Amino acid sequence: MTHARPPLETWGRRSLARAQAWADGGRWRRYAFEFLWFGLKQAWACLFGGLMLALILGTFLFWPETAPVSRYDFLVVGAVAIQIAMLALRLETWGEARVILLFHVAGTLMELFKTAHGSWMYPEDSALRIGAVPLFSGFMYAAVGSYIARVQRIFHIRVRGYPPLWTTWVLAAAIYVNFFAHHWLPDVRIALFAATALLFGRGWFWFTADRARLRMPLLLGYGLVALFIWFAENLGTFGRAWVYPDQTEAWTPVSLAKLGSWYLLMIISVVLVSIVHRPEAER
Repeated sequence: MTHARPPLETWGRRSLARAQAWADGGRWRRYAFEFLWFGLKQAWACLFGGLMLALILGTFLFWPETAPVSRYDFLVVGAVAIQIAMLALRLETWGEARVILLFHVAGTLMELFKTAHGSWMYPEDSALRIGAVPLFSGFMYAAVGSYIARVQRIFHIRVRGYPPLWTTWVLAAAIYVNFFAHHWLPDVRIALFAATALLFGRGWFWFTADRARLRMPLLLGYGLVALFIWFAENLGTFGRAWVYPDQTEAWTPVSLAKLGSWYLLMIISVVLVSIVHRPEAER
């Protein structure tokens, strides 16, 4: 006995088939359609981070001064609600949620250290915080983990030339330690960039946007994600979710030097997600 598909699903499949038939009519149509689907799937993979960013900007623009709870506390509740909904709707697995929890813990520890050393600050009051760090901040790191876990499933990502896992664990640990230690010891990020290039420089990943199997160097992919996180950070600081010392009086764009930090954070993120999603080889 067969069951008919829901009308909305049937309509969606037929619409996609018509669009694919149109795209097959020429090479540039095919390129444009692949690019469109690449963008749509990337947006879907960024769901957690996109919703968090919408909350930050929305509350910055419209939060009433007479509200009974602080804006930061509302962001904590909103972040928890998003996470619960992602699990309830099966947009994330429980295994992925455990890794995202690691992101939250690791990110919160870094936030406590960095705010204590004046690297950045949270200018508004709140009740749900640890020291100077409101609890929603850990969810910003969790959003990166959510994206990396989801994008691998959505694009069916497979790799070639991925380094042995133990080497990536050592590199990620060294990067994380340097984020703290450079306040007292020499900053070795140049050596960490070189180690990253050495380990991942020969690697490629394969992905599917629409139907064609496409590929990209691992380092280029990490760099593009770091760039978009930098764009999101500019929006986050514009919404005064946190501010750097040069943004306390008036907002200014985040320094491009932060791209290097986000690039290294990407390596940590990829390694943490590999605990649940082991890199699979492209055949």
